[in-house]
Amino acid sequence: MEHPAVDRVRAALRAAGAEGEVRVLDDQVRTAALAAAALGCEVGAIANSLVFDADGAPVLVLTSGAHRVDTALLAATHGLPELRRAAPDFVREHTGSAIGGVAPVGHPEPLRTFVDVALEQYPVVWAAAGHPRTVFPTAYKELLRITGGTATVVAAAG
Repeated sequence: MEHPAVDRVRAALRAAGAEGEVRVLDDQVRTAALAAAALGCEVGAIANSLVFDADGAPVLVLTSGAHRVDTALLAATHGLPELRRAAPDFVREHTGSAIGGVAPVGHPEPLRTFVDVALEQYPVVWAAAGHPRTVFPTAYKELLRITGGTATVVAAAG
C-alpha cells in the first residue's frame, strides 16, 4: 500500500531494526476487535495506539485491546496533567495519521509513550502501521525499544 504515513512507519521500523513487516489487510480495522478477527489472534494482543492531550502535549499510550486506559491512574502514576482524549486534528498533527491507523512509530516528532505491561504476555503483538488497513507484528520488548516507551500499568486490575 502506497500511503505517506505507512511509508514513514516502514522507514521508522527499518531504522529501528524492527523485525516485523507491514501487512496490508483486506478491510479497515479501526478497533482492536476487528483487528483481532482479521489477524486470528486474541484481542489482548492488539496494541491500540491512543493519543491523549495533556495540557496541549501529546501522550501516546500503547494499550492492550483487552481493556481501556484508566487515564486518572496513568496521570497519577507518572505525574501527568489530566489526560483528555485527543481531538482528531490533534492526533493527525502529532502522529501524521488519522485515528484508527496511528502507529507506535513514524511520527513527525517523538512522542512521550507509555506501553501497557499487559502486552508482555503475548509472544506476538500487532500494532497499526499508519493506516486503518495496515498492521505490523512485534514483540513487547521490541515495542518498548522502538518507541522509547515506558512500561506501565494502564488499567486498574479487576
